[in-house]
Amino acid sequence: MKEAKVVVNNKVGLHARPAALFVQTASKFQSEISVSCHDPKEDKLRTANAKSILGILTLGVFQGIEITIKADGTDEEDAAKALVELVENNFGEEA
Repeated sequence: MKEAKVVVNNKVGLHARPAALFVQTASKFQSEISVSCHDPKEDKLRTANAKSILGILTLGVFQGIEITIKADGTDEEDAAKALVELVENNFGEEA
């Protein structure tokens, strides 16, 4: 299993277009991929399937929140790397 942490820095967080790009990227890989973040309001960990747009949107990830990407499978290294790069590049948007 490959695990990576990255902070979401784009203005809208992981919502709408960025979430769709995240899911599209995750869906290119065979590995099981999950995303989790700590919900500061409820003080609990939220986890979602990275290939589910509804799951990603319900995480409620805003700008400045750290997410943990976990990939498990034959292409886990590539999957985690691609998703971290997507987030670090602000989903192709201005920071």
